[in-house]
Amino acid sequence: MAANPTVVPVALTAPVVQVLSASGDFSNLREIKKQLLLIAGLTRERGLLHSSKWSAELAFSLPALPLAELQPPPPITEEDAQDMDAYTLAKAYFDVKEYDRAAHFLHGCNSKKAYFLYMYSRYLSGEKKKDDETVDSLGPLEKGQVKNEALRELRVELSKKHQARELDGFGLYLYGVVLRKLDLVKEAIDVFVEATHVLPLHWGAWLELCNLITDKEMLKFLSLPDTWMKEFFLAHIYTELQLIEEALQKYQNLIDVGFSKSSYIVSQIAVAYHNIRDIDKALSIFNELRKQDPYRIENMDTFSNLLYVRSMKSELSYLAHNLCEIDKYRVETCCVIGNYYSLRSQHEKAALYFQRALKLNPRYLGAWTLMGHEYMEMKNTSAAIQAYRHAIEVNKRDYRAWYGLGQTYEILKMPFYCLYYYRRAHQLRPNDSRMLVALGECYEKLNQLVEAKKCYWRAYAVGDVEKMALVKLAKLHEQLTESEQAAQCYIKYIQDIYSCGEIVEHLEESTAFRYLAQYYFKCKLWDEASTCAQKCCAFNDTREEGKALLRQILQLRNQGEIPSTEMPAPFFLPASLSANNTPTRRVSPLNLSSVTP
Repeated sequence: MAANPTVVPVALTAPVVQVLSASGDFSNLREIKKQLLLIAGLTRERGLLHSSKWSAELAFSLPALPLAELQPPPPITEEDAQDMDAYTLAKAYFDVKEYDRAAHFLHGCNSKKAYFLYMYSRYLSGEKKKDDETVDSLGPLEKGQVKNEALRELRVELSKKHQARELDGFGLYLYGVVLRKLDLVKEAIDVFVEATHVLPLHWGAWLELCNLITDKEMLKFLSLPDTWMKEFFLAHIYTELQLIEEALQKYQNLIDVGFSKSSYIVSQIAVAYHNIRDIDKALSIFNELRKQDPYRIENMDTFSNLLYVRSMKSELSYLAHNLCEIDKYRVETCCVIGNYYSLRSQHEKAALYFQRALKLNPRYLGAWTLMGHEYMEMKNTSAAIQAYRHAIEVNKRDYRAWYGLGQTYEILKMPFYCLYYYRRAHQLRPNDSRMLVALGECYEKLNQLVEAKKCYWRAYAVGDVEKMALVKLAKLHEQLTESEQAAQCYIKYIQDIYSCGEIVEHLEESTAFRYLAQYYFKCKLWDEASTCAQKCCAFNDTREEGKALLRQILQLRNQGEIPSTEMPAPFFLPASLSANNTPTRRVSPLNLSSVTP
């Protein structure tokens, strides 16, 4: 609370404020447990159920407190006592989602708790009406067509309270949410930062702030309170910004200080590994998490994405049936079932379940993106574009939606649009080779071959997931009659696919051997040419060419043609491709004598 001492929650007494201030380190886990239990109760009283659940789960992961150390409930103030009857009745209505009715009975209440519930009920009433109208409407909706009509009134009222410094931490949080909904991002960030100073234990304010930060530079300029909650926030935002190494380090530190039993941290680590496509590690952690918390539904849609990528039909089927038994009307459950049908190539059914998820929560990012993928499979490009655009509206950091839009416009043969969307995806995932290969293909179609070469080389340098960057680079060199560079790329491609130790069918393997056989033949390196030609004979599409080349080599040898004793010019990549300081080295003639597919 040091950053803003003038704004103190009036309704909370001094001892409670002291507990809620949250010191900057983890030296006293018992004190942290007290703080978490207290904030879980305060958020529950105000209907902030997700924040309450988060605090309670985190508190559960810490050792139990003895009776003597349990925190007593906050004392009731005079204002609380006056509003007690109205608050109790309104909270009952609020809990059964009768928001207008709750707001009606809270009108005129003066206590901080009752005022927050009054304003929050009005906000949720507007959101519910907006969602109902969105679901009932026919056809795709453009951004801004359906709005929460209560937002502008709420902003005016909360702004007056804010200027008069009458908002506590919860009021500031709600004011920030209203500003964000009105697309007043800068003002919303300032208010959320203020909310974290006034009430640092409220996870909801940190999470809303996280959703507004677009890059690491933006994060540096925020004046955040020095509290242990900041470590959870930084770990979360690093995961969202794809700064996975930093995120994993933060989560490891939190485990080391005493949160090793936290299911939230374990699930976040699994999500982080999912984001860097370490599928085995992520699957292992999710399986362990399922054993610890078998009825957990959060993040199970991410788990199903991993099972989908690995084509684990039986495991995905079991997960879908299990979640259906727990709660079939959760968005995560619908997404898991959608993934199951997608894996079975029943794309219409999959899209139906993703639509069902969006009826339950129109702002659920994963469902929009996955529905876009299904429309792509069904060749419905206009619906796919609409779904991806909705995903970006929900979260501009979703690289999958940007990448999906790029793919859609690629199908529509609109390379300039592709380039824009692939660039955005690449900015969000600078070390993802798939984005770089897609960018390279776009530049190639636009005849910007130098840029294309840079993209393919960079894709290889960061670790080519699909093992296609070198082949595309080699073909580009072929097109430009840069035979030595093309040969070097093919050599490296062959070495890479045989050194990885996996038995995988590589479609371009025959292309590489065919080119190298012809290249070595032109260089009069008969042994190497013969070896590559023999390899060509193992593939249906190059068998005849390989046999023809072997006959030519035999004929030349019989005629006494002298093979070249020197390699042609050393194989170095052009300077333009080495601009990123990626080390290049000379590649000797390919030794395939010990290589067997």
